[in-house]
Amino acid sequence: MPTFAEIIDPTHTAVITMELQRGVTGDMAAMKALAAEVKAAGVIDNVRRLLAATRTAGGRVVHCTAAFRADMQGAKVNARIIAASIKLNQGVINQGTPGAAVMPEIDPQPSDIVLERLHGMTPFTSSALDQILRNMGVTTVIATGNSVNIGILGVVISAVDLGYQVVVPRDAVAGVPQSYADAVLDNTIAMLATVTTTDEIIAAWS
Repeated sequence: MPTFAEIIDPTHTAVITMELQRGVTGDMAAMKALAAEVKAAGVIDNVRRLLAATRTAGGRVVHCTAAFRADMQGAKVNARIIAASIKLNQGVINQGTPGAAVMPEIDPQPSDIVLERLHGMTPFTSSALDQILRNMGVTTVIATGNSVNIGILGVVISAVDLGYQVVVPRDAVAGVPQSYADAVLDNTIAMLATVTTTDEIIAAWS
């Protein structure tokens, strides 16, 4: 079994941010409860620190975002959460709008990759994420962002199924309510991924 330092060796590691967008959990957030939890949990600051450390160490950063076309082509309302998202957002995260952009608070950089999906709950099945990571030699993904309820859990399961090592810093993800997010981290994600903290990852790279 590889050591923690070997798992997160930056030469083969990418940090993924999940839907940390202005119109999802940022200043234009439609999902107010989730945005409040992201802020309260310190996710924004921890993700910003982690991304900076990743770049310094030589790892990769990929922002996975969600958006709709104004005409809704390419999307399908086949889940309650998608219907609720469309109703709440009212065009706020349409392609090309400010709400679809990555939150400036996490300090995205030109060297980062931004992958936008038009449908689905997770980027591994709804974008070129898997192939892009493989093209960069990535074998470990560190999942951050929101939400533990669906998006982060989906990223973890998909990544494991595709053969990646997965790491989840519990202070860089959030869900609603926090008690449920903690239960998912402790009872499901911990069975699939290495659950750690932002400081532990940064220390390992230091």
